[in-house]
Amino acid sequence: MRGDPLSGVLDLIEIQGLMSSGFAVDGSWIAQGALDHPLKFVAVARGRARVTTDGCNGPVILDAGDVALLNHRSWLTVRGGPEDEPPVEIDVTRVGFTSLEEDGADVVLGGHIDLNPIVRELFTHTLPPVGLVRASATDTPLRDRLVHLFDEAAGGRIGSSFAIRQHGQLLLLDMLRVYIHQAEIPPGWLRVLTDERLHPAVVLMHEDPGKPWRLETLAQAATMSRTSFATLFRTAAGMPPLAYLNRWRMLLAQRALRAGDDRIGAIGATLGYTSESAFSTAFKREVGESPLRYRSRVRSQAVAAGSDEPLTAQEP
Repeated sequence: MRGDPLSGVLDLIEIQGLMSSGFAVDGSWIAQGALDHPLKFVAVARGRARVTTDGCNGPVILDAGDVALLNHRSWLTVRGGPEDEPPVEIDVTRVGFTSLEEDGADVVLGGHIDLNPIVRELFTHTLPPVGLVRASATDTPLRDRLVHLFDEAAGGRIGSSFAIRQHGQLLLLDMLRVYIHQAEIPPGWLRVLTDERLHPAVVLMHEDPGKPWRLETLAQAATMSRTSFATLFRTAAGMPPLAYLNRWRMLLAQRALRAGDDRIGAIGATLGYTSESAFSTAFKREVGESPLRYRSRVRSQAVAAGSDEPLTAQEP
C-alpha cells in the first residue's frame, strides 16, 4: 500500500512472534525463571496476572488484553490468583499449551519475538526495558487476537501451526498500534514513521530511496521551512533527514545481499549510488565491512545454523 512506510519497515524487519508457552489455570499460581531471549512478551488473554522482572518497580498488573514486552531482561516472575493462598508452581518449559474448562481460569500466553538481525537494534532501542501495551481499556483487536492464539495453540486442530504464525504476525502489529498511542516513544524509526507532520517526506524517501533527495525538496513535501523540517526530523528520528535516508538505503542493501544474487554494482545503482566503489565505501562506513564480505559472512552463518534462508552463489 502506497504511503505506508511502517509496513515497508515491518516487511524489512521480518518480525516473527514465536509462542513458547500458554496455560489456563484456576486458583493461585506462579511461573518464574531466567530469560534467554532479548525480546520476550507475556500476554493475558483472560483473567489477571502480576508480572515482576529486573528493572521493574514492583509487580505490573496485566488484565485481559494487556501485554508486557520485556526488552533485554534477565528473569521473570508471573503470578495470578489470590495472593493469600500458596501458589501452584507452573513449569513453562514443560507445560506447552494446556487448557481448562473453568470460566474463571487465568489464561496467559508467553513467547519471544524474533527479529531479522539486520534491524534488531533499531527495534530494541525503541522499547523501554518493560513496555506495557494496555489493550484491556481500549477497543482493539488485540484481546480477541490473544484468545484466538491460545485456542489455536491448545486446540491441536489441523493447520494450527499456520494459523499461529498468521495470528502471531498480526499480534505484533496490534501491539505496536496500541503502544504507539499509549507510550512516549523515544527518538528513532518508530517515532519518525508515526509523526504525521513528517509523513509526506518519509513516504518519499521510503518509496524512492534511490532518488537524490535534497533537504529543500523534503521540507517542501512536508510544507515546512528547511530549518523547521530539519529540526523536527532530527528530534523525531535522532538523526538528520539525509542520514536517515542513508540508513534506510543500507538496510535495504543488507536485505538484498542476504536474500538475492544481484551484483554489488546493481544493488548500489538501485539505491542511488553512481558507482560500485561509491556504494561499497558507503556500505563499509555504515556496516563495518564491504558488501562482498557481508554477503559471504551472513551466508556462511546461515549454513552453519541450518537456516532455511535461500543460499545462492557469491558474486565473482
